[in-house]
Amino acid sequence: VTLSSGIQLDNVVVTALGVSREKKSLGYATQQVKGDAVNKVPVDNIVNTLSGKIAGVQIKNNTNMGGSSNIIIRGASSLTGNNQALFVVDGVPINNSTGNDSGQRSGRSGYDYGNAASDINPDDIESVNVLKGAAATALYGARAANGVIMITTKKAKKGSKGIGFDYSTSYTVGVIDKSTFPKYQKEYGGGYGPYYSDPALGHPRLSRAKINGVVGWATPFTEDASFGEKFDPELLVFQWDAYDHTSPNYQKATPWVAATNGPLSFFNNSTTFKNNFSFNGSTDNFSYRLGYTRYDLTGIMPNSKLTKNNINLSTSYDVTSKFKISALANYVNTGTKGRNRTGYSDNILSSFRQWYQVNVDLKEQEDAYNRTLQNVTWNRSGNNDPYPIYWDNPYWQRFENYQTDGRDRIIGYLKADYNIMPGLDFMARYAIDTYNELREERKNVGSVAGELGVGRPDVQSGYARYNRAFKESNFDMMLSYTKDFSTSFNFYAMLGSNIRRSSFNSVYASTNSGIIIERLFSLKNTKSTLLPPNESYTRIGVNGIFGEVRVGFNNYLYVDATLRRDESSTLPAENRVYYYPSISTSLVFSELLNANWLNLGKVRLNYAEVGASAPWGAIYDSYSIIPLFGKTPLYSLSYTKQNPNLKPERTKSWEFGLEMSMLNNKLGLDLSLYKKNSIDQIMPVDLSTATGFGRKYFNAGEIENKGIEVVLNFTPIQTPSFKWNIGVNWAKNINKVVALYNDPETGIEIKNLQLASLQGGVTINARIGEPYGTIQGRDFIYHNGEKVVNSGGYYKRTAGSDKVLGNINPDWNAGINNTFSFNNLSLGFLIDWQQGGSVFSLDQWYGQGTGLYAETAGLNDLGNPLRDPVIKNGDGTYDPKSGGIVQEGVMELEDGTFVKNTIRARADYYAGAFGWARNPNARYVFDASYIKLRELTIAYNVPSSIFGNGYIKGATVSFVGGNLWIIKKNLPHADPEASQGAGNIQGWQSGVMPALKTFGVNLKLHF
Repeated sequence: VTLSSGIQLDNVVVTALGVSREKKSLGYATQQVKGDAVNKVPVDNIVNTLSGKIAGVQIKNNTNMGGSSNIIIRGASSLTGNNQALFVVDGVPINNSTGNDSGQRSGRSGYDYGNAASDINPDDIESVNVLKGAAATALYGARAANGVIMITTKKAKKGSKGIGFDYSTSYTVGVIDKSTFPKYQKEYGGGYGPYYSDPALGHPRLSRAKINGVVGWATPFTEDASFGEKFDPELLVFQWDAYDHTSPNYQKATPWVAATNGPLSFFNNSTTFKNNFSFNGSTDNFSYRLGYTRYDLTGIMPNSKLTKNNINLSTSYDVTSKFKISALANYVNTGTKGRNRTGYSDNILSSFRQWYQVNVDLKEQEDAYNRTLQNVTWNRSGNNDPYPIYWDNPYWQRFENYQTDGRDRIIGYLKADYNIMPGLDFMARYAIDTYNELREERKNVGSVAGELGVGRPDVQSGYARYNRAFKESNFDMMLSYTKDFSTSFNFYAMLGSNIRRSSFNSVYASTNSGIIIERLFSLKNTKSTLLPPNESYTRIGVNGIFGEVRVGFNNYLYVDATLRRDESSTLPAENRVYYYPSISTSLVFSELLNANWLNLGKVRLNYAEVGASAPWGAIYDSYSIIPLFGKTPLYSLSYTKQNPNLKPERTKSWEFGLEMSMLNNKLGLDLSLYKKNSIDQIMPVDLSTATGFGRKYFNAGEIENKGIEVVLNFTPIQTPSFKWNIGVNWAKNINKVVALYNDPETGIEIKNLQLASLQGGVTINARIGEPYGTIQGRDFIYHNGEKVVNSGGYYKRTAGSDKVLGNINPDWNAGINNTFSFNNLSLGFLIDWQQGGSVFSLDQWYGQGTGLYAETAGLNDLGNPLRDPVIKNGDGTYDPKSGGIVQEGVMELEDGTFVKNTIRARADYYAGAFGWARNPNARYVFDASYIKLRELTIAYNVPSSIFGNGYIKGATVSFVGGNLWIIKKNLPHADPEASQGAGNIQGWQSGVMPALKTFGVNLKLHF
């Protein structure tokens, strides 16, 4: 019985190592989603299609084009290691790394290159099965500590004579969700406010300029803010285009008004065009399926596109009745141009969200670039200096400083199955996952200086290329024995081995000090002698032996036990071997009851241990080559002291579950309670630099996750022609850092491990007694829970930046899926709900301080413009025409008592009541909750009778929508899910891309 929520009761599902089992026999939680549910709405990353569909899985959809998506199952378990789920395709583990550099991951300038699992083609998927707990994943060993996403691809079935042909096509348009983009104030133009100007000039927020003998008012070009002069169409001002000799406004003053074409006009609608063909055929002993998918995406930013070509071939041949050979080959070619930059600097969205003048018309910036093909920017260094001071012309950046990347990947296996004798089977499989990738980054002559190249220096031009190559092979052998000793006693035993070898090599090279000839992006076109490139070559080997024993009694009691022994090359010899045991049991109590209303009832219980090995190169010190001293080669030890005594991290977990299907399968429940503790965490500990090192890795620390998951399915209405299904997924995970490093002998005790220090003064941390991923910074000062203001009316803030302001973990996640079917017409929609979690918005931190957002203008409580001067009378009262703002909170009187605040704070310049200059970080930490209409589909299955005896055997036409409506969120001007990319550093936003609403049509034909 398959339920719309993904529950399958009394059915067959794919488990670890690709073994198919009856779901009722499992002693652990697993949840399955059919392939049709993950290819409804075309997306550039398969991970995004799982949002809201699986209980206990937290997915963060990134708004970056082709960007990486975060997928965490039952909370983060590792302090500094990988917390992402393992992806397995047809029993073969595949690489899911991002390759984003550490600077990009921690908020510095860079690109989000996506996670490698995005190469998986949704059109080839038969089903996705999620193994959540350690008991379900223990057979995979160390890499499965964070759960497993099991993907089974489509294959032809033997015995279906002839050739089948399927074709599908879809076209989707994406438009910006305006609730995730800044709402600008349109009352004031460029400038930091009267702070830099002379009020006696009459227009204190403008500067004076002389052009062609005419003295007039001019925009303060160097001030990338919007706390300038109040807009007045009668006021004529020399703006940036008055200094562009190719502009129609050259040497002309123009009306001082808000731009007609603001930053929203910079973006295009995105388009996605996908075509899929597949052939399948079979005879009595041979079957094959060949599929091809072409995916074309144009992004919302100018000069951006992403293409994918995916070819999938699977075959199976019965050599004899006992011997079968099967093979899979999947080739993926991906090419991308013009990914958006992420992070704080050199990012167009950082300008639009943080540092900008709302009088700048983007259409005029576009025209200026197209006229000149030069960096004619609104943010020039001075009246006579056209060089940009902070920000390039955005069109220059998109067309001159673009990046490209391409990847060729092959995933495949060759497998042999042999039935030695009845009940005794042998399987051997060789699998490979390999790809080569080239990433190129460019910066043309005349650009604002930004990070690029070896060592990531700030350069005004340059070219960098990054060649990456990954290869992993897995050789598996399994011997299994199945025996029904009686009608009431079933036995299964399996013994297997795995030999895994993986390698990664890369070369990162760049020009030095810039390029000589503009637009010639080549390593030879370097201003200075090339620096030695960054090179990397790593090899990892793991040998595993594993076994499983299962017994079943009378189809209602099942007991499973597994054990895996791994030997890893990344650990020291004495700690290289480690074991992962699990034991689980399930009792199908419905078999013991005579209850017509109960179709299936089952309880399950399990205990397991899994873990994570040390990273490559963590046990032995090595030397790195550093730049020559004259002609003398130099070598240096790394900053980190390696540890030859490391042990693997370990996760110990238990789980209890209850599954029920009732009322003729119209009501279903799957309940899970779990607890897991990850110990022997591999973490860095700071050392005295007198040792010659800055830090050393130790096994220390513990993270605990415990939680509850509920999956419900209900069919309120079911008639021969109409059916309504409701599926609900709900999960709550409580995460806590239990311990860090403590050495009584040395006196070194760590109570907080800083994971990242980010722009704006906030940090992401692992802090004892708190959830993993606390956001720390400067907080308000409170009196009896009320915020305290100072004598200027501004909020007081703590001196230290170590106050916990929130954490990245949601309180709970839920998905609500409704499907309605009426004859050949169906309607489905998915609500995705996250409650809680926190996010610090650097965009608001700076953007409110520069006066961009609507909240920084308008009228105050007196009915006067906020940005008017604060006028205080001699008796201490305020003039009725006073500007400024009275902030909520309390003030302290001379006698030490506190009363409600009545002080008016200035709001007319960058260091006023808004933004970074006068506020604690806490003001811009927001609740990351959201409720989204994640998917909407309306489909019509065309009756086959319409096609008669023609070639077409079936057709489906559908309308699809993705992320159509953010029903509720508490973060203004942005999507709470937006971030710099996947990884452990979350809960921080800077220059994030807006979210898209997508609308499209699909056509599927079966021949």
